[in-house]
Amino acid sequence: MHVYDIESVGEPLRTVHGEVVWELAGLAVPGTAKVHSVAQVVIPPRMATLRHFHPVAEETYYILKGTGRMILDGEEADVGPGQAIFIAPGQHHKLINRANEELHMLCVCAPAWEPTNTVWLEAWRNGQAVAVDA
Repeated sequence: MHVYDIESVGEPLRTVHGEVVWELAGLAVPGTAKVHSVAQVVIPPRMATLRHFHPVAEETYYILKGTGRMILDGEEADVGPGQAIFIAPGQHHKLINRANEELHMLCVCAPAWEPTNTVWLEAWRNGQAVAVDA
């Protein structure tokens, strides 16, 4: 049996814009899932994911703790603990933590997440998110 938590999978990925990502199952964790992935993500207070999309993968965000503002193909909604957001392949998305506490969530992708299946629509420059073509 394989049981994984943020302590057992090693150092998390820390992005330049503040996200902390622990890949719990998937291609990045040997001996685990090959057709889907699960990651625990923390978005610090007043930070956000960069706007992006996945050409192939379905993704679901499940909010564990904290609140945020989800933007999905131009639609916006407040989200919080116990809520799941389904993101279809190709949908542009971004999650903003407007609160003064961390936002914790699980991200589940099928097929399993890999860097080549992410198209970034924003980049982190001079301490802020900007459109990639800007």
